[in-house]
Amino acid sequence: METSLHRQLKAHYAPDDSQQEVACEGYRIDAVRNGRLIEIQHGSLAAIRDKIAALLKNHRVTVVKPIVTKKQLLKLDSRGGKVVQQRLSPKRGKLLDLFDELVYFTRVFPHRKLILEVVLVEVEELRYPGHGRRRRRRERDFQIEDQLLARVVETHKFRSLADLRKLLPKKLPKTFHTGHLAEGLEVPRWTAQRIAYCLRETGAIRSVGKQGNALLYRQPGRAAA
Repeated sequence: METSLHRQLKAHYAPDDSQQEVACEGYRIDAVRNGRLIEIQHGSLAAIRDKIAALLKNHRVTVVKPIVTKKQLLKLDSRGGKVVQQRLSPKRGKLLDLFDELVYFTRVFPHRKLILEVVLVEVEELRYPGHGRRRRRRERDFQIEDQLLARVVETHKFRSLADLRKLLPKKLPKTFHTGHLAEGLEVPRWTAQRIAYCLRETGAIRSVGKQGNALLYRQPGRAAA
């Protein structure tokens, strides 16, 4: 079921209703603007990888990836009922979360006809008591009724490998490993390893050897220090 958040983002990118939910080459496209196909993907980019690869043969495409930076949880007394409680979710998304999805999209990005646009958003999530599976015994059971767009915080467009490399720390050594990456980005080592994987697979960085058990990387065109 389509959420209000998805409908609101479609309207944000294509205010004309006639340019939303357009059929193209056997696919349903979220929106079209100035001849460019726009696909808004809340879930995994793996789910649309083949679709986007096929469309890029004949079309310019923008893949919009929303990342929730702030979520207000509104608890309802029942489905469609009144709000009885609200609180702020402790989970905060950030731009670097892009790499959690890019890991499944490295065979598509980069492409001369493709723009990968990350939109950082704040949302409201409506929940009501339900009977879904609990991930933990202490968690209260609930169902999500809807998500609504509260605010578009900012957008980031990635067209090339140079755009990806802009996310690297400015003081990164010319030859580096994921420990340097983790320290510079202030993320766990395993997160840095995922980022390095994405950058290596897209060609934004290349492997140049090892230091102990750690792989060493360098940005193309940068000589060793």
